[in-house]
Formats: sequence, C-alpha cells, structure tokens
Amino acid sequence: MRKAFVRRTSRLFLGCTLIAAGALPALAHAAWQPDKNVEIVVAGGPGGGTDQLGRLIQSIITTHKFLDVNTIVLNKGGGNGAEAFLDLKMNKGDPEKLVIGTNNIYLLPLVSKLGYQWQELTPIAAVAEDDFILWSYKGAPWKDAKSFYEAVKADPSNLRMGGSQSKDVDQTLTLLLNQTTHSKLVYIPFKSGSEAATQLAGKHIAANVNNPSESISQWRGDQVEPLCVFSKERMAYTEKVAGEKSWADVPTCHEQGLGIDQYRFPRTVFMPGEVTAEQRAFYVELMRKVTETPEFKAYVKQNALVPTFLEGEPLTAYIEKDTARVTPVFKEAGWLKN
Repeated sequence: MRKAFVRRTSRLFLGCTLIAAGALPALAHAAWQPDKNVEIVVAGGPGGGTDQLGRLIQSIITTHKFLDVNTIVLNKGGGNGAEAFLDLKMNKGDPEKLVIGTNNIYLLPLVSKLGYQWQELTPIAAVAEDDFILWSYKGAPWKDAKSFYEAVKADPSNLRMGGSQSKDVDQTLTLLLNQTTHSKLVYIPFKSGSEAATQLAGKHIAANVNNPSESISQWRGDQVEPLCVFSKERMAYTEKVAGEKSWADVPTCHEQGLGIDQYRFPRTVFMPGEVTAEQRAFYVELMRKVTETPEFKAYVKQNALVPTFLEGEPLTAYIEKDTARVTPVFKEAGWLKN
C-alpha cells in the first residue's frame, strides 16, 4: 500500500551479514522442502517499503543458506498490490510462491471489485508492524495533538491532512480520527508517504500520519514535529534520533485524548491456497528464522518497526479484528464494494 518506506536498507548488511552467517542451520529436517526455485512476489513497485522487505528476506535466506534452492524476487505492484494477490489465487497449490504485502491483501477486496478473497489464500506470517505518528510542521500554532484537534474542530476550513494514496491506511486513520474527535478534517492524497512528508515540511498541509521512517529526515532537519504515536504504549527506541529526542519521547495519541488506542499495519507473507499443512509449516518456520537474524533485527530497529511475529490462529484473529474495525469506516465513506 504505502510506496515510500525507507531508503537506507542496504547499509544494514555491512555490519551484520557476516556476524551470524551459518549460525542458523537450514531447515534440513522439515517434513517438506521446496525442490524448485522459490518466487518471492512483492506486492509493490521497486524501491518501496514492501520491495525492500522482500529483498531483505531474500538476502537473509541466501546468506544463511536457509534453502537448498534459489529465490527470485518479482515485483507485481499493479492495482495497489492486487496484481500479486490475483497471481496467488491463479496459482493455487503452488508451494514455491510467496507474496510479501501488508494489510492490503485482506482489505483491498473490501473497496475494489477483485477476483479473490483473502480466505482463498494461505496466510504464513506477519513479520513486523508499522506504527503511525501524527506529524505537524515545525513552528505550528499547536504544540500537541490535543491542541491540534481543538484547532481542527474550531475551524477546519484551512487545515488539511495529507497522506499516501486514497482509500488506504492513511485516509482510513484520518476518517477514524474524524469519528473519535467529532471533527471534519479534509484528507489530501499524495503518491507516497515521502511526498506527504515533503508537503508537510513545506507547510502546504497541516499534518500527516506517516510511519516513523517516512518522516525521520524532515524531523532531523527540524522541519516537522511528531505530536503523538497511535500505540497503546510509547515506542521502545530510546536512542536519540533528532537532536535530543528519541522515538520513546513521542507521547501516545491515547495520552493526548484522541480516542484511538492503537493503529498499525502488518507486514505480511502469504502463499497460494490449497497448499498442504506441511508446506505452510515449512514457510512459517522459514519466516520465523528470518526474523531471528541480526540483519532483520537491525532492519526493524533502524526503521522503528514493531517487532512482531504472528502465524496460525493469532494471525487469523488479527486479520479478522482489523477487518471488523475498518469495515464500518469504509461503509460510512461509501467505499464498500461487496
């Protein structure tokens, strides 16, 4: 969904690729193993966050020799990722195909007439989550999230929320905020989170809800300020990233009284439908091993992601809860297609 995520992933390999090479054995004793090259299909274009995650996973698998076959990364980002998900449906039973996506794999069918439902596919894991932060520009007349929304409710006519794309996670969060704060903040879609960050730094919009990595450059450049993070608890990262401030210094939006305890989206891995239990189990353990490597942990830390690993029933419950939460928002906005 989000096209801009992080531009610095390649530097991670310099410090940690050799640290644990060979430290984690291949899945040699699994009940099933692939005997053909494995396709890692990225539900996004080259260079975006989903693409970088897919290529990181490929690099880790190769470096640690987790597979006895090769991996191939393919980008199929058409239709906001729908191209990749339809490819999964068309290849039911294929155990050598994975798709890297986000919550778009299960939310897209709600807002677009597509030829699949996520239940026809095989969830493998959620390997991390992205937090969302309410950002405003440096020197704004409001100094926290509460006073920002007081200004919105007083006179929303000249205030705009920017975000990445339409009918997507940023606009969904904006609509949720309008509901919980009883406000009418207008949403302006841009091509990416990066563009939304640039527009905010230039004071062309009043706020955005970018992920941490999408606005860190502008924060370090003293152009924007994080007002609050949509999380039940403050972020765990205490190292200074912008002057004397760390991610842990950002208050939660719940502390600021915005009425949303938490809003995140998962980084997901799926297989086609109609694969065997042994095939699914193999890739669950493969993704688990990937997330346990130093490279992956460094990637999570650098991008201020939430360390997460969900599979099986907990992952299904997560998907169902997330879907139930946003469905009424989509309905009120007139987005539902089914």
